[in-house]
Amino acid sequence: MNDTRWLNRALSSMHNGQWFGFSSKEQSYSTLIVHDSSITKPTEAEVNTKIQELKDAEIIRENLKASAKAKLIAGEPLTEEEANTIVL
Repeated sequence: MNDTRWLNRALSSMHNGQWFGFSSKEQSYSTLIVHDSSITKPTEAEVNTKIQELKDAEIIRENLKASAKAKLIAGEPLTEEEANTIVL
């Protein structure tokens, strides 16, 4: 996933609705604008922290999927988390 997609995922997870946009075609923190006056623009550090949280969660999910696949092939029982990653 490219940086722009991670940025959009992070921002989308911070508040509901289309609360943000960008002041140019370049989608980066420096061009981030807030459309909703009830929302304060997050700091760049907050956005970067959220991006890292999302990346970490993705790594965990991918590891659980790999573990589930290996267990299925070996005929071993899955944990509930492993089962959820391949069913949901």
